[in-house]
Amino acid sequence: MSDTFKAILVSRDAEKKQSVDVVDLTEADLMEGDVTVAVEATTVNYKDGLAITGKAPVVRRWPLVPGIDFAGTVTDSSHADWRKGDKVILNGWGVGETHYGAYAGRARVNGDWLVPLPEGMSAHDAMAVGTAGYTAMLSVMALERHGILPDRGPVVVTGAAGGVGSVAISILSSLGYHVVASTGRNAESPYLIDLGAAEVISREELSQPAKPLAKERWAGGVDSVGSHTLANVLSMTSYGGAIAACGLAGGMDLPSSVAPFILRGVSLLGIDSVMAPKAVRLEAWRRVGADLDLKKLSTLSRTIGFDGITAAARDIVEGKVRGRIVVDM
Repeated sequence: MSDTFKAILVSRDAEKKQSVDVVDLTEADLMEGDVTVAVEATTVNYKDGLAITGKAPVVRRWPLVPGIDFAGTVTDSSHADWRKGDKVILNGWGVGETHYGAYAGRARVNGDWLVPLPEGMSAHDAMAVGTAGYTAMLSVMALERHGILPDRGPVVVTGAAGGVGSVAISILSSLGYHVVASTGRNAESPYLIDLGAAEVISREELSQPAKPLAKERWAGGVDSVGSHTLANVLSMTSYGGAIAACGLAGGMDLPSSVAPFILRGVSLLGIDSVMAPKAVRLEAWRRVGADLDLKKLSTLSRTIGFDGITAAARDIVEGKVRGRIVVDM
């Protein structure tokens, strides 16, 4: 009999009622792919919380092992780029949505979806960064490409105490930006300042319906919230500025106007982490290795075991999680 490993399996009954179970699987139960990886660390992202709680239609194949990212060691490969023993990272590509994901002892995936673990970074470190941190890095890179450099003025980070926000603050501050952190959790101000925020503002300042244009407050920003928050952020962006939009924790709608775009030349930069091309991923992870202070990862993350995933998924959807959660497999 082949070795079994524990996995979280999300299922649906005939009435579309969702259930979440811990099961034993073997490698024969895994989906198709040309690389098998022993999962050493994973994480709980907002999207994973939605998948496990069923609060949004993240899971699109039933039953499914959730978990959208992992770091681990290749155990078997017929892909030209990977050999047994290689250390790898996976983010996105529909893993944990349509393809069995990270919440299992093993994952079998398409080798094209993998990137190498950066030198000097552990699997645990990589998942303290995770999809949230990799998305934050993609957002910073987009701002830089648009010319939003530290000398242009302050940058705002919304959802600042969440995973994307925490890593974005850490990266932006280490690059020399004056970071304005927006949070609904005022008790987190010391944590945000510790990460490098220069100012902390209340989410309330950005959560009401936006004016078409408001006083110019920042040259750029990273928004993981959407809805009224993003509309307000755009209305307060200075001439020629840009906002990187990468999340929808506050809603998928954008109740804005064209005013910031046509009267101030503001740009809205869309950030997709799931299907980003490999060259962009490699550059983002290289930059994470270079520009993120790994000492800050211990400040912005906490570690749980496999048995804590389901509870953490509920907490993240309810806005109770600060920073990043690493799952030690």
